[in-house]
Amino acid sequence: MRRSDREIKDRAQIIQVMEKCDVCRLALHDEGYPYILPLNFGLKADDGQIVLYFHGASEGKKYELMEKDNRAAFEMDCSHELVLTEGRDGCSCTMKYESVVGRGRLWQVLEEEKCEALRALMGHYHKEEYPFSQTAMARTKVFKLVVEQVTGKVR
Repeated sequence: MRRSDREIKDRAQIIQVMEKCDVCRLALHDEGYPYILPLNFGLKADDGQIVLYFHGASEGKKYELMEKDNRAAFEMDCSHELVLTEGRDGCSCTMKYESVVGRGRLWQVLEEEKCEALRALMGHYHKEEYPFSQTAMARTKVFKLVVEQVTGKVR
C-alpha cells in the first residue's frame, strides 16, 4: 500500500468498516478480463476467519465463472465525504472514505448451511431477526467467499 499512514492494520477495525458497507464488488476471472458485479452480502467473522455470503438466482454467468476458477477479489467502500479546502493556490478537494480490498475462494453453500448464511446476509441489512420465505429460499442459490487476504484503508 503506497500510503501506509492510511492503512487499517487492526483486523477488528477492518471488520467494522465491512459492517458499515452495503455493497461488495466481486471480481471473477473471465477469459482474460475481470468480470465484476456489485452484490449484497452477509458477513461472519469467527476466530480471525472472515466469510462473506452472497445470494442470487439459481443460474447465471457468475456461477459458470466460479466453476472454472473459484478465486475472486472483492472491494467495498463507505463513509464518502467530499472535503473542499482553500489554500494559497486556490480551491482544491479530496474525499474522505473507508475501504476494504481482499481476495479469497468462492464456494457454493451446502443446503445445511444455507439458512445460517441467509440469516447473516439478512442480518447485515436488518438488525432485528428477519423472517425470510422458505419458498424463496428453495429458489435461491447461496455462495460464500472465504477470505484469504484483506487490507483496509481510511482517509
